[in-house]
Amino acid sequence: MARLPFDNDIKTLRFLSGEMTQGDLGDKVGVTRQTIAAIEQGKYSPSLEVAFRIARVFGKPLEEVFRWAGD
Repeated sequence: MARLPFDNDIKTLRFLSGEMTQGDLGDKVGVTRQTIAAIEQGKYSPSLEVAFRIARVFGKPLEEVFRWAGD
C-alpha cells in the first residue's frame, strides 16, 4: 500500500507529551491503538473529526500535526 500524500508529527508529539503511548492517544481521541499506529505510519487517513481531536490533545492547530506532502 502506498503512503498517503500527507505527513504527520504524531510520534514526535507523543514523545514530547511525556512519552504518551499510542494506546493513550487512542483512548483520548476515541480510536484504537492500531488506528493511531496506522495514521502515524501514513497507512491510514483519519477522518477530519479524528484529525482535529488528535491536534486538540496536543494543543496544536491541525496544520502543526498534519502536513500535505503530495504534489
